[in-house]
Amino acid sequence: MFKKCLTVLLAIFTLAAVWLPASAAQDAETAVADDMVVAYVSVPDDWENPCIWAWNDDGTNAFEAWPGGELEVDAANEGWYYIYLPAFADNIIVNANDGTIQTAGELKSSGGNFWITVTASEEATITDEKQTTGDAPAYVEKIAVHARVPQAWEQVNLWAWLAPDGTNAFAAWPGEGMKAGDGGWFTANAPAWINSIIINGGAEGIQTADLTIEPQEVWVVVNDDLTAEVTYENPDLSGESITVYAKVPADWSEPHLWAWLDPEGTNAFSAWPGEPFVQDGDWYTVQVPGWINSIIVNANDGAVQTGDSKGLETGRDIWIVVTDAENYTVDYQEIDEAALAPPEEPAQNVAEPETAEPEAPAPEPEAEAADDGGSSPVIWIIIGVLAVGAVAVIVVMSRRKSG
Repeated sequence: MFKKCLTVLLAIFTLAAVWLPASAAQDAETAVADDMVVAYVSVPDDWENPCIWAWNDDGTNAFEAWPGGELEVDAANEGWYYIYLPAFADNIIVNANDGTIQTAGELKSSGGNFWITVTASEEATITDEKQTTGDAPAYVEKIAVHARVPQAWEQVNLWAWLAPDGTNAFAAWPGEGMKAGDGGWFTANAPAWINSIIINGGAEGIQTADLTIEPQEVWVVVNDDLTAEVTYENPDLSGESITVYAKVPADWSEPHLWAWLDPEGTNAFSAWPGEPFVQDGDWYTVQVPGWINSIIVNANDGAVQTGDSKGLETGRDIWIVVTDAENYTVDYQEIDEAALAPPEEPAQNVAEPETAEPEAPAPEPEAEAADDGGSSPVIWIIIGVLAVGAVAVIVVMSRRKSG
């Protein structure tokens, strides 16, 4: 009886050992299916290294920096590339040739897997009707490995594996070629399950020692003596934060700052419209990383904004006064707004009117000849005598009648 019970228990444990990993893997696949979609893209033959930039209507980006996620060749479907994207990112731009060419117009997915056919920069269509055959390639989480190497290296490669079992990420040495980017960095992607890498120049003796890493984005600086420093933050983006001060028009509500590093395209914030300003006395202020060199001030939920202010000095506080979307001034010290005010219209040279002295009464006009309609004093005397005589006659006559 004891042996039978033991046999049953062993069978249960065996089934559990098989079922639990399978269940966990199934859960992981379900999570990927729920949170990710597959984007398939076909591009013209002269579009090299195609990438996708994706975001949602709230401005949340799928990737930290332009040109976005690099598309991979779908070996089962000639002419097609693919990439797994966060399901929320339904606004799409396809670009290539280091981001120098891109699709125009609105490419918006319906929330599931989609297929984009690009025939030219201005001609691209998107559909959720399947255009490829077979299932999508398996989802493999990846990390970016960046390396800066001595200038004498003619090529840069990444070799990666899982220690101690020795599972290689790439088929053969010297591994994956790393693509040159901004700031002297070379980049390649590797499966997130790796924990060991070598940066090599493709020739014997030109390589680092084995470097143990964490499963996350990593930067490696290779010195001339082949020693290497490993960090998990871009050393070019280190440094103290700075303050951006802004004044905006009265009808610009809830101003925000969008900031990035140009031309690398590394954004300081994950989603548009960026970081909100906080009112501090007469100015709005916000703290940003000191490595940024480009800014946009925007407001009203991003509906109004300044143009791009690029090429700013890194590591310095910034003051910006916005008159309107087209007119703004940027400086590294507090701006004298009085100097920005338009000059007053010059006063016109008009003499002050002099105070008029009261004029003397006009002289009486001199008597003129009667034929000119004048009123001679002699005539008035004669008229007066005749009137008095007429009154006297009337009085006398009146007395006689009454007598």
